[in-house]
Amino acid sequence: MSNSSDPITLMGSSARNPDLNWSQVRETILMLELAIAQIDVALRDSDGSVSVLTNTFTEMMGYMSDIQEEIAKLPEEGESKHIKERVTRYGHSVSTMMQESIVAFQFYDKLTQRLNHVGLSVKHLSSLIAEPAKLYNPTEWVKLQDEIRGKYTMAEEVLMFDAIMAGGSVEEALAKYRAALEESKKKLQDIELF
Repeated sequence: MSNSSDPITLMGSSARNPDLNWSQVRETILMLELAIAQIDVALRDSDGSVSVLTNTFTEMMGYMSDIQEEIAKLPEEGESKHIKERVTRYGHSVSTMMQESIVAFQFYDKLTQRLNHVGLSVKHLSSLIAEPAKLYNPTEWVKLQDEIRGKYTMAEEVLMFDAIMAGGSVEEALAKYRAALEESKKKLQDIELF
């Protein structure tokens, strides 16, 4: 007979052939562990590609800068003046597009950080559920919630977390998140105008 404070042993799913040891908690933990593994694999698979792209674009920006410096040295006479103007315009356009691409890669970095936080949060939740002494202890749940909330770096994320913890629906929390994000973008644009 097991003690109620013993952690639940994960031997794999027995849902297809339930026996007296079958536990919905064990099944939940296994599904949470699967979600963690899927997030981890997705992040690892995409990290290499995005790193190559980011480094390539950064290096290309350096080359574009060098090209523009060399073009500036060309004489501005006759037909070469028009060619120089066109190439300068094209170079500026390409540089702008590359900068926008680098910003998009920075978004990806933010996304991976969030997914890493989700994976860690789910792992900690899984650990909490696996130990009956913690599972039925409100203090352990508060610690978990505080830990998760403490990982958020954006005020909008904290707002979303607080909305869910206050009993709001996912839709309501996302609406608050989006509204706060739009407000912060608007404030940033207002600041940039001056």
